[in-house]
Amino acid sequence: MYTLWEDLKKLKSCRWVELSHSMNNDSPYWAGIPDGSVELGKVVYDWGNPMLDCVIQTFKFPGQFGTHIDFPGHFVKDGALSDSYGAQQMMYPLCVIDISDKVAEDVHYAVTAADIQAYEAQYGPIPDGAFVALRTDWYKRWPDMNAFANLDADGGEHCPGWSMEALQYIYETRNAAANGHETLDTDASKEAEKAGDLACERYVLSKGKVQIEVLQNLDQVPAAGAILVAAWPRLEGACGLPVRVWAICEE
Repeated sequence: MYTLWEDLKKLKSCRWVELSHSMNNDSPYWAGIPDGSVELGKVVYDWGNPMLDCVIQTFKFPGQFGTHIDFPGHFVKDGALSDSYGAQQMMYPLCVIDISDKVAEDVHYAVTAADIQAYEAQYGPIPDGAFVALRTDWYKRWPDMNAFANLDADGGEHCPGWSMEALQYIYETRNAAANGHETLDTDASKEAEKAGDLACERYVLSKGKVQIEVLQNLDQVPAAGAILVAAWPRLEGACGLPVRVWAICEE
């Protein structure tokens, strides 16, 4: 009788895969964020209080902490912030581009437009409004900050990621809504070094798109056909927020 309830039963019979990391006070985050920016679960009202016997905690963290969503205002002055994105921007068709074999051979590998075209030859065109996720299996380095950032002696990162041509393909040739990846940054490290900037991230956000960083378990979802769901707190004026992300898979 109530068709949405029946649809929910169908969805709950599917396989649900957690795509976000759990977080604590020792979780990795971008090295440029000042020390002391993270303080999770501080008890400010404890058990045994005569007013009310309960516990209340506070949570202090940067918007770009753990698995998180970036809004355009993160890199674009006067760009759209969290207020501009509502519940209808929390669910997407999910396309997973797998470059994990290439990353195993070269940690600097940047996905190419040809990689995405090869994906489309096998699975069909990236649909309008898709979330395109880059699988590198980098998430397996979590929560070791040194392994995750893969820093050299001079503090330089050595990580895989996106190339400009790949992002231009999914947004300009196709009409993707968002992209995501397992690493701390959008840009493959060598691409950022050549540009002298996080040019790929700046491109995504300048297009009015959103992205989700520090994903996990993309190796546990199908390359095509799943739905990605992302939920974040309804805070005003945020340039980025921690996000809970999962995939709903038919098989």
